Parts: sequence; structure tokens; C-alpha cells
Amino acid sequence: MTMNKLDKFDLPSLDEARKRKKERFKVRKDLFKIPDLAKDIGKGRHYYLRTYGCQANVRDSENIAGILKELGYDETLDLNNADLILLNTCAVRQNAEEKVLGEIGNLKKLKRQNPELIISLCGCMAQEEGIVKTILRKYPQVDLIFGTHNIYHLPELLYRTMLEKERVVEVFSKPGEIIEDLPSKRFTPFKAWVNIMYGCDKFCSYCIVPYTRGQERSRDMEDILKEIKDLIAEGYKEVCLLGQNVNAYGKDLGMEEGFATLLEAVAKTGIKRIRFMTSHPYNFTDHAIEIMGQYQNIMPYVHLPLQSGSDTILKKMNRRYTSEDYKVLFDKLKKAIPGCAFTTDIIVGFPNESDEDFLKTLEMVDYCKYDNAFTFIYSRREGTPAASMEDTIAPEVKEKRLAILNKKVGEYAHLANERFLDQVVEVLVDGPSKKDPSVFSGYTKENKLVNFKGEGVKCGDIVKVKIVATKSFSLDGNLLKE
Repeated sequence: MTMNKLDKFDLPSLDEARKRKKERFKVRKDLFKIPDLAKDIGKGRHYYLRTYGCQANVRDSENIAGILKELGYDETLDLNNADLILLNTCAVRQNAEEKVLGEIGNLKKLKRQNPELIISLCGCMAQEEGIVKTILRKYPQVDLIFGTHNIYHLPELLYRTMLEKERVVEVFSKPGEIIEDLPSKRFTPFKAWVNIMYGCDKFCSYCIVPYTRGQERSRDMEDILKEIKDLIAEGYKEVCLLGQNVNAYGKDLGMEEGFATLLEAVAKTGIKRIRFMTSHPYNFTDHAIEIMGQYQNIMPYVHLPLQSGSDTILKKMNRRYTSEDYKVLFDKLKKAIPGCAFTTDIIVGFPNESDEDFLKTLEMVDYCKYDNAFTFIYSRREGTPAASMEDTIAPEVKEKRLAILNKKVGEYAHLANERFLDQVVEVLVDGPSKKDPSVFSGYTKENKLVNFKGEGVKCGDIVKVKIVATKSFSLDGNLLKE
């Protein structure tokens, strides 16, 4: 496919995605519409939706599922039964992209068997200029590509795809908007993801998210609180406040302590459990810590990405804090919130990370003794500043460092879980095991996975469980009778 043929599509632009504007974003409550011609286009048809990546993608998939439901589609879990297949994708790491491209390759057979099948790529990969051009050149089975900024256009895009029998590509590369009128099909009946803001302005040198998700933009507090109050009325027990950087909430609204103010307002709604992610250490304020310590329904759990323990690497990453800054914040949180559990993200093998730099990361893990850590080898993202940095570290060195780090993380995770042995914890029940209906699982306030046996338990219950055994990444217990 030549460049001239690509010109007819609304392709993403990395240069446009870098831009930021100063004026306040408009809150739109009138963008989602189903054109008359598109009504009931899903009647008698089935969709298959697969979600990759973070919680923000899961929330987007709930909106996509809600739209498809309004169009008359029914969900199927069987690819062979699908009339529409959507892959909602993640762009954070190369292996995630390769997994999606492999899946698209596997779908070629289904497309041959059913030429009427519509295959769609959406999400963060769709916001990447190089990825979209690759798909258009090499994967003719993909019929529809749309991005993170135009989910509300899905009815029209699907209709065009079905009517025109040609590829439809619509990806907006812009700071973004705040859209409040999208339908939603929640994936769980008692725990809900609630967006409080979108986008990121931090531009960490390794990260593609500011380009795929746009500028930091906060929802109005009244809209967030209304959503949560509606969820409470529907019987929800837990909400997780979502944002690429939740601690920056409200800054674009002129609120210096926006996140702390929102967190307290959410706590006062009476929802039983409140979580949030993801936090950036740079924007975590003392007032937010104070609010967390004051309200029992704000869970004692913080995901606090470190990325590296070396100040040299942190500076190259453009993380805006030092290892000492991080330690001070960590200590404040630990002091203000008794029993608080901590998880983190750590990258090894960032371009030219020295042995000394890596040892600094291990020292930080020794200091914080995390309950768990999500660890990764640095993944080059085209268009980010780090992608142009010379990298002299051999792949086998990176693999060895990751193994050393994971061993240490596992040891501290087990140690952190041992403090729960013989303790009674409150568990919000997710449901029974598929293998053994007498075994249930759920999470403690500290976000610890608990497997336990009991009778008369159902999804959404908050029950008391005595912990009888600990593992590195889960706890075993027995249900206590009331």
C-alpha cells in the first residue's frame, strides 16, 4: 500500500499528539448519538471484545460494550460465533503490541471463512502512527481502526464499515475532550472503575501514554460524585478512581488541592471502599495523605510507581523527583496510614543503566519492602525521547537484572503477607473458584488476594476471614461465621 493510498485515511500524528493547549476543555454531553440509519445494526449479531492493558482500557471497553448493546449486539465469548471482533489495545510495551499483531494474524483464517466478519483495532495502539500504517499495509483483514478520543463515533463508524464494504480509519491526534454521555456496560456488579481525569502531561522520556491518551483533563467533580452516588444506589461496594496521574486531578480546573478535595468528597458519599490509581510521586500532596488517614473507607493501599532507584536514571526518565524525595513521601504515607500496603512499577535496563544504577534500585526495594512490584525490562517506544538514546546494555544483562529484582520482590511480598497470618481480615468477595465451587476469592482492604472456603457466600459480600496460610502473592483463610 503506497503513501498516496494512506492519505485517504484519518491517520494518527505523533507531532499533533505532542501539542498541549492552555484553555479549559469543554465538557461535552451531546456527542454520543446513534444515527437513524445505524439503529439496530447489531440486531441478531454478536460481538467479541478483548481488552489489553490497564484499567483505563477496561473502562473504555465498558463504554464500547455499552454502545454495542444500544446498537442491538449481543456479546459472545466464542470467536467463531462473532460478527464483530474488537481488540482494545495497549501500547505501553512492545511485547503487548506483538501479542496483538499475532492475534490479528490468527484472525485471518476467520475472515476467510466469513467475509462479512468485521475486525476492529482500537485503543492505544490505534493512536500510534507507525502501528496504523503497518496494519494498513500488512493486515488486510482489519476493517475498522479508531482511537481513544472518538469512541463516541462507534455507531457511525460501524455503519460506514458495513455499508461501504471498505476500510474505515478514524483516529484523532489531539489533546482530547471530556465526554460525559457515553453508555456503559459494567463488567462487575459490585466493583466499579470511575474515571476522574484523562491524559498525562508528565512526558516521562520512556512513555507513550501522553501521546496516546492526550492532555491532562479533569472531569467536573459534580459529574464524578453523581456517578458514584448512582453506583451506590445500584448496590456497588467499591470504586476505584482512575487517571493516568490521579494526583494531578483538578489542576486544570484551578484547584491546587483538587485530588485531596475530591477524595474527601467521595469518602463522604458513604461508598464502602475507595481505591485509586495511578499515583505520580511528584504530585502527591501532604493534604491528600492527611485525607487518606482520616477516612476509614479510603483503603490502606497505594500503588506508587518508582521506576528506578537511581537519581541518574530518574533524571533521564524525566520523573521529576529524586530517590530521597520518594523516600520522604513513602515514609509520610506509612506513618499516616497504619498498615498501608505498597506496590510499585520498576523498569530495569533503561538505556545505559549501569551496575551502580541497578544496585540503587535494589537498595530502594530493600528500603520500601514493597508488598508487590510490577517489573519490566525497558521497552523502546517509537517517538519518545528515550527511543533516541544510545543503549549499550546487552539483552542478557537486562534479563539477569530482572531475575535478581524479581527474586527480591518475591521475598518481600511473602514477608509482607506473613503479617496477616492468624489475623482476621475483611474480604470483598469476587466469587467462587471455577475449579472448586466451595473455594471463594476476594480482596482485603490492603488489596491482598484471599482464597477461602465457606458456605452461604455470594459475590459482593464483605465477610470476615481468618488467615491460616500465606504465599508470596496470596493468602489462604477460613470464613468466620457471624
